Amino acid sequence: MGEILVVDDSKVMREMIIACLRAQPGLSFTQAASGLEAIEKLSLKTFQLVVLDLNMPDIGGIEVLEFVRGQDKLRSLPIIVVTTRGDDASRATALAAGASRFMTKPFTPEKILSEVRELLEQPAGAPR
Repeated sequence: MGEILVVDDSKVMREMIIACLRAQPGLSFTQAASGLEAIEKLSLKTFQLVVLDLNMPDIGGIEVLEFVRGQDKLRSLPIIVVTTRGDDASRATALAAGASRFMTKPFTPEKILSEVRELLEQPAGAPR
């Protein structure tokens, strides 16, 4: 089904997200511990979806979103923002920057798996 990039500065959170998504057959995972590492990996490899934290020590999630949406080959890449910031302003900023979905931590395994399945099942080039 595809390769997913999981970006979070917390190793425990990256592993928890991957554990939730392993229920979907056919997925493989690459991890990035920072926004800069995510941009490097996105430049070198093709992914079908990104799960992205907003709060990171170097380049934040919003800047990663802006980078992705500014690249022709990445513009339609689905991105799920998963963050501790549950306020309306953070949600609006992330969605305006190009997030496909916005979820707050803590989340249920069923919720993140459902969002990933829905985005991966959309035809390529469909609005996300």
